[in-house]
Order: sequence, then structure tokens, then C-alpha cells
Amino acid sequence: MFDLADGGAESPPESHLRVRLVLGGLPCPAVHHPVRLPTGVVLHPDLAWPQYRVAVEYDGKWHLDVEQLHRHRRRLNQLVGAGWLVLHVTSRRLHGEFPAVLREVREALVSRGLRQGSSR
Repeated sequence: MFDLADGGAESPPESHLRVRLVLGGLPCPAVHHPVRLPTGVVLHPDLAWPQYRVAVEYDGKWHLDVEQLHRHRRRLNQLVGAGWLVLHVTSRRLHGEFPAVLREVREALVSRGLRQGSSR
């Protein structure tokens, strides 16, 4: 279990999400992996599988702030424009709909080349 520890997460829910995804059989994602855009801007999605260009963003309470939400969505649009598939997970989904979240992330990774049954 200690091999799942990663000090890069910015919040306990991000860590919780990452650990649950890995325990659910997915490969371990990079935490705040740097993605350099053609413009030179570097973005850091919460969780990323760079080899598949799949990212997962945890949308916490701070997303209720209109200005924060605006900046976050602009940044994520840039990731999508650079060819990344970006999924969003809220607290409600993490705690109440996790099997669906796990399925969606797995399907995204498989659609980008992960072989079924691959993990860690």
C-alpha cells in the first residue's frame, strides 16, 4: 500500500481518487505531469497517463469560485486542443458513483491504446 504514496497531489481527494483508480486495476497515473503545449505553456493535469494522452481532473469545492472555474476551463480547453482526452470527477462522483468513474477512465485509456487487462 505504501508504494501508492505520492507527495505530488494538491489535495487529499486527488490522492483518494488516484489510489482508488490504481486499486481498481488501472495503471498508476502521473501526478501533475507537465504537458508542454506548442505555445510553450506548460500545464499540469491532476492525474495523467501521458503515453495515452488521458487526464483526469478532480473538481473540488474551489471550482465554485467563478474566476477559478474560468481559468481552469480555459486551461483544460488547451489540453483538449493539444490532443488530450480530459475527464472530470467531482466529490459526489468519487464517493457515490466510483464504479462508473472507474469504468469511464478505463474506457478512455482503452480507446487510446491501453490493452485490456493491463495495469500498474
